[in-house]
Amino acid sequence: MKVLLIGSGGREHALAWKLAQSPLMTKLYAAPGNPGMAEEAELVALAVEDHAAVITFCRDKDIDFIVVGPEAPLVAGLADDLRDAGFVVFGPSKAAAQLEGSKGFTKDICARYNIPTGAYQRFTAAEPAKAYIREQGAPIVVKADGLAAGKGVTVAMTLDEALFAVDDCFAGAFGAAGAEVVVEAYLDGEEASFFCLSDGKTALALATAQDHKRVGDGDTGPNTGGMGAYSPAPVMTPDMVERTMQDIIQPTISGMADSGMPFTGVFFAGLMITAKGPELIEYNVRFGDPETQVLMMRLKSDLLPILYAASTGTLDQVSADWHDEAALTVVMASKGYPGAYDKATPIAALPQDTDGAKVFHAGTALQDGKLVATGGRVLNLTGLGTTVADAQARAYALVDAVEWDNGFCRRDIGWRAIGRDA
Repeated sequence: MKVLLIGSGGREHALAWKLAQSPLMTKLYAAPGNPGMAEEAELVALAVEDHAAVITFCRDKDIDFIVVGPEAPLVAGLADDLRDAGFVVFGPSKAAAQLEGSKGFTKDICARYNIPTGAYQRFTAAEPAKAYIREQGAPIVVKADGLAAGKGVTVAMTLDEALFAVDDCFAGAFGAAGAEVVVEAYLDGEEASFFCLSDGKTALALATAQDHKRVGDGDTGPNTGGMGAYSPAPVMTPDMVERTMQDIIQPTISGMADSGMPFTGVFFAGLMITAKGPELIEYNVRFGDPETQVLMMRLKSDLLPILYAASTGTLDQVSADWHDEAALTVVMASKGYPGAYDKATPIAALPQDTDGAKVFHAGTALQDGKLVATGGRVLNLTGLGTTVADAQARAYALVDAVEWDNGFCRRDIGWRAIGRDA
């Protein structure tokens, strides 16, 4: 099977690494890819936003299957245009991708189909939003409605923080994403990431993971796209998984179909496990980053036929098996992230991959033959172990072998799980 993988981040490197292991794979292309992915795929300098160019490439190379990694091309309708051209695509339609493209849309779906989530209101102007915040009090959550690259969410513990977040959105801090604001109730509990494939009617639960959103040790500082993750998430007990499928995932699948927008692809449900049970914080319509890195390390099954089944309405014919070991990934980011940071800083050396220890590239490039950091989140140092503590030790051994003066990371990834085992 000839496969085109769209994307260039750590998520896509992890997907490429796993897809390349499939005996069904005859050729893997990645557009645009990154230097780490060049080990598994042929990199293609395609402008992904040019849908006609992507279609032409797929025709020229007789591509059998396209996997769309990031959210932006999905929200822009790339999957629709490729399907209209006759290709099999993993990823939802533009209409269904609104589950990530508009937080207000997702909240409305939750309200319509009784999916547990925090109470909310949508606003297109600052003053009504501020009045609502004053009425509700803090803590409270302020979200830019549209895509904001993992940012645009403020968990405000004070009224002033919430009011400033509203002003920030409407002042253009997140561009068009902040033209509408969703203000929602603060949910108290433990966060978890839940992944589930859907072919529009059937659901296949994948493994659980837990992300670390805040930039600093001890979950301090601003939210980021994710500073590390581990799998499995102890908080997601078998009972909690069953409740999530029954109360959140299945009603979403049936609700989206009922709304004329059947969902095919992967649900990435950001959950808060509260005293009442699992409640939905948000949906993403693609694999998580950095959760994908730990999921792919633990996946025992061949990934390619599972994704193909989700894309062809045959998900009821496949299953996913997982290694018992835990996996943990640490994100190395450019100093200054999630704020401003220097680009093109040199990465002098990286450790070698070993069995159970893998370096995934997230924001790297080659300049004059030398590896440089081009993004905020740059490397994902990932370890597999019999326990989360073992996986953590392997991951941080990789971190300590990286030679990159402008890099930093959290030193406590996995602390919740390790604390449970202590």
